[in-house]
Amino acid sequence: MRQSFYAEARQRYQEANTAALRWLVDRPVPASGFLDTKMHSITLRDYGLADGWRGPDFTYGWIQGRGLEALTTFADELSGRDSELARALTERAHVLYGALEALVARTGHVYFCHDRQLRPVYPGSGETAAPQDTHADIHTYSDAFAAKGLLAFAARHRPQDAGRHLDHLARTIDAIEQGRFQIDERRLLCQEALACQPDDLGPRMILLGAASLVAAATGRHNTGYAVGFIEHVLSQHLDGPTSLLRNVPGGDACNVGHGIEFVGFVLDHLRSDIDPDLLRTLERILEASFAAGFRGPGLVLSVSVGTGAVLAPHCPWWSLPETIRAAALLHRLTGSDASLAIWRQADAAFFGRYWRGNPPIAYQTMTADGPVDVIPATPDLDPCYHTGLSLLAASRAAAELAITWHPRAGS
Repeated sequence: MRQSFYAEARQRYQEANTAALRWLVDRPVPASGFLDTKMHSITLRDYGLADGWRGPDFTYGWIQGRGLEALTTFADELSGRDSELARALTERAHVLYGALEALVARTGHVYFCHDRQLRPVYPGSGETAAPQDTHADIHTYSDAFAAKGLLAFAARHRPQDAGRHLDHLARTIDAIEQGRFQIDERRLLCQEALACQPDDLGPRMILLGAASLVAAATGRHNTGYAVGFIEHVLSQHLDGPTSLLRNVPGGDACNVGHGIEFVGFVLDHLRSDIDPDLLRTLERILEASFAAGFRGPGLVLSVSVGTGAVLAPHCPWWSLPETIRAAALLHRLTGSDASLAIWRQADAAFFGRYWRGNPPIAYQTMTADGPVDVIPATPDLDPCYHTGLSLLAASRAAAELAITWHPRAGS
């Protein structure tokens, strides 16, 4: 039964990713060169000018960096299997790379939101677009995602540029350690915001996702920061009795999806070179996070560490493919029944409830009553980042397991 699941899962992930990638490159290319995934996940209507912050007047830096990383990774992955699609992905990535690099060149940063003239903006008074401060030496998630995407592309196609993007990534990492990384990008970037923001695990967790890119670009140099980030998260955020990761040290809220994403990033970076004690800790975090958060259609956004109560009942799509990745990578190393059970449940929930198939996109958010019009981060649909890259990692794990796994009595 395990062997059949590995084979079926691998095929399902490859088919879903191929369809989503074709959808992505077939979307119209704006004059700016950026990706256009501005579609309502429930009505399937393309957003228009009347949709305000969701519409084509605004470009979100987050999604463009994520999309460039995905396009580049999949072009490389498909080069020997689907050369036509790989070529289309590479061509689209070249255009996006030029647009994103030019955006960084303006201020040294990429911002959460840019207006039609690509000026950084944020929702000001009355939700009107207010100019973002570009002078303060503050870094954000948008810097992280842009640097990751640019580095992924440059390492394969523009090696002469790789050093510049490594520097951008290094400055973003340093900003976390030095208190210059602002989590909330929907407000003015300023010292006052930095002074009052909590020590959330999000920045270190997200930047762990860059460790494998840095390793590939540099031959495993300059990834020492990842060890420090892992140690920081486990020493400051891990609740021993529950094995849940607190969003903030001493706080009660736990974003279970972020905890699971942390597990996946650590496993992806360390692969088989992982300390057994760390592996057991990651296993406990995955099992506890999934048990606490898997309610209704998917994983709720937040639970109480102290009571287990649901604090935020919306179930975003992204945490399920992240669970598929983390469980598959863990199962590749342990072969445990628990990791396989989580993998199967997340797979069934994502493809049974969220994945639309035609078109190859997922509902962004659901509750027990079905899909709801709630946007987790950006109105743009996922450009094969959370979904695509997670399923790619799980597909590779499934392929390896199909070769190396040997049945035991009772399996």
